[in-house]
Amino acid sequence: MIQFLVHEKADNVGVATVDIKSGEIAQGLYMDTQESLDMKALNDIPLGHKIALTDIAVEASVIKYGADIGRVVAEIKTGEHVHTQNLKTRRW
Repeated sequence: MIQFLVHEKADNVGVATVDIKSGEIAQGLYMDTQESLDMKALNDIPLGHKIALTDIAVEASVIKYGADIGRVVAEIKTGEHVHTQNLKTRRW
């Protein structure tokens, strides 16, 4: 069962299509290439929230839908929940 989607191969986050539990090996799918991937969730990832596909350093960009959606304000590890605790929009 697919638990998260990645819109483009260049994205560094995926979007949960179901609630993902911490410690779970979640199954994902790249929508552009139809390749599958597995990712161990380090935190609970609620439906509709982002999961990190790679480590992302402070001040780096989070890429979703092939676009820069914000800057990292706290180091993000592969499999972590990406949300307001570690990501801020570039608009403010």
